[in-house]
Amino acid sequence: MARRDARRLDEDDVRVRAHPRGSRPRSKQRPSHEGARDGTVLTVDRGRYTVLVDDHAVIAMRARELGRKGLAVGDRVALVGDVSGRPDTLARIVRRHARDTVLRRTADDTDPVERVLVANADQLVIVAALADPEPSYGLIDRCLVAALSAGIEPVLCLTKSDLAPPDDALERYATLDVPAVVTRRDGRLEALQDRLRDHISVLVGHSGVGKSTLINRLVPDAARATGPVSAIGKGRHTSSSAVALRLPGGGWVIDTPGVRSFGLAHVGPDDLLWAFPDLEDGATRCPPGCEHLDAAAGCTLDAWVAAGDSTPERLAAFRRLLASRSG
Repeated sequence: MARRDARRLDEDDVRVRAHPRGSRPRSKQRPSHEGARDGTVLTVDRGRYTVLVDDHAVIAMRARELGRKGLAVGDRVALVGDVSGRPDTLARIVRRHARDTVLRRTADDTDPVERVLVANADQLVIVAALADPEPSYGLIDRCLVAALSAGIEPVLCLTKSDLAPPDDALERYATLDVPAVVTRRDGRLEALQDRLRDHISVLVGHSGVGKSTLINRLVPDAARATGPVSAIGKGRHTSSSAVALRLPGGGWVIDTPGVRSFGLAHVGPDDLLWAFPDLEDGATRCPPGCEHLDAAAGCTLDAWVAAGDSTPERLAAFRRLLASRSG
């Protein structure tokens, strides 16, 4: 076919896009949503969020206004649309309010992607069984690092004391002044209830340690799934998603799925150091980039302790937690 003479083209020979990309400048203005209602995220499930508004639950989805801001259980948000909570209604989450605290973990210690587990909790209750399965001190240490570096108060909850005594576990964490509650399968829960009252507490622990059983006793209508420990001492995952539950005596508990690991790639030595004010000033004399693990590498914390500004036990506990990040 002969080449068409460009000089003879008319409008029928030219394809015109009705709305060429970029022809209309994008406005930076966003709706103010002044009439939005405030609520708290209770569950997150495949792009749908259960949000407590006043005293009823509302199903909502993310609005475009949120951009790339993620949402987690415990987030305080603003919603528009139908917030009646009636069946087959859907609201939109248009804002996420500032977070007081954020509990994060990574898939492992080399994963650069941080995953937000819970927002706005003020207590991290680390649930560990004294037997069946045996306590995992490595996981406990890692949870302590995550809590202390996030400004969340850690609480140690030792379950199944009817199977083994708690003395060794309590002694291990005595120098950290971590509050501890000991429970047994046939015992009462007043001490734990007192610790949780009027707080927003997130419970974390291996599967099989009795976490969901505790939740069901603390919140009778929770109906969290429970399961036995396998023959190899590993708990089966019985909770598949995080959920916030109101405590009858005041406060909230957030149950999380059982974890087998708690990556801390996002936590550096300085993130943890501020939770040890008796060591923090001494670390200012260390060389830049100091890992604070060994005096032979230039760490001055040993000299700080020798001068009486802290104790060897506190320094040993601090270094044990630091080492747990990669252990």
